[in-house]
Amino acid sequence: MKRSALARKETFKLIDPVMADPKHYSIEFENDQVRVVRIKYGPNEASVMHDHVAGVAVFITDQKSEFIYPDGTKEIVSAKSGETRWMDAFSHLPRNLSGEEMELVYIELK
Repeated sequence: MKRSALARKETFKLIDPVMADPKHYSIEFENDQVRVVRIKYGPNEASVMHDHVAGVAVFITDQKSEFIYPDGTKEIVSAKSGETRWMDAFSHLPRNLSGEEMELVYIELK
């Protein structure tokens, strides 16, 4: 069965994407219940390995990305502009496979 970042749980030490990769991740809003993170990648850009807590992804643009997981497995993840998805907590190194900019907002639950 194919593993999916969209419904996958892991145990990990948290590597905050905003701290690990401020070029691609920025905090838009934060309080004691949620943190809203804007994620922006240029064409064919990649990040570093990092973690996401459970939350909701809201896709601003169409996207096609490769997720590389800590165990080395890879997965292609696609989404359309305006789509929303629940995401369980996971670790990955993402890469924008598109020749276009990619943008989404991730709403983290605390």
